Amino acid sequence: MTKTDTGGPEQVLPTPSHTVGPFYGYALPFPGGEEIAPFGHPDTVTVHGHVLDGAGAPLPDAFVELWGPAPDGTVPQVDGSLRRDPATGGHLGRNGVEFTGWGRAQTDANGHWYARTLRPGPRGRNAPYLSVCVFARGLLTHLFTRIYLPGDEAALAADPLLTRVGDRRATLIAADEGRGTYRFDIRLQGEGETVFLEYQ
Repeated sequence: MTKTDTGGPEQVLPTPSHTVGPFYGYALPFPGGEEIAPFGHPDTVTVHGHVLDGAGAPLPDAFVELWGPAPDGTVPQVDGSLRRDPATGGHLGRNGVEFTGWGRAQTDANGHWYARTLRPGPRGRNAPYLSVCVFARGLLTHLFTRIYLPGDEAALAADPLLTRVGDRRATLIAADEGRGTYRFDIRLQGEGETVFLEYQ
């Protein structure tokens, strides 16, 4: 019986590089994560869009977290969205009545996400906005941005952040599609890249 030498590093071909996670589809999504607004609330808006890579291709495995104040600008101070049943430990989800202001939406196979929330109210000198955190493959550090909803043009014109980003401000303002629906695509890089924020 002859032995074949498969040992030494000089005989081993290099393997191609791969993105090794992070994988956000496991354990993080929860039922109703995108349904932030209480059922039937009159100030409900739907925000939706695609998460796109630098070439403009949609990402089917991205994850978007949103937080926003109530319509009067106050920060919700109620139990969170991930309530557990104290008896079984199972997931109860939202109670459908109280507004927590926070939710998670996973992109579908076409890179599309949506969330139903309440139209945010103004806070301080800022025009009303939703805070966004984006997770996606190849991003070892999540990204922060904002979604401003059109409607109060004077407030948008005076907003300190929108003033500072100049001609890139359009990447932070959702498009009004009517009937309380807004389109906001998140471009991770390349032409039309969304403005991302860094907190220190």
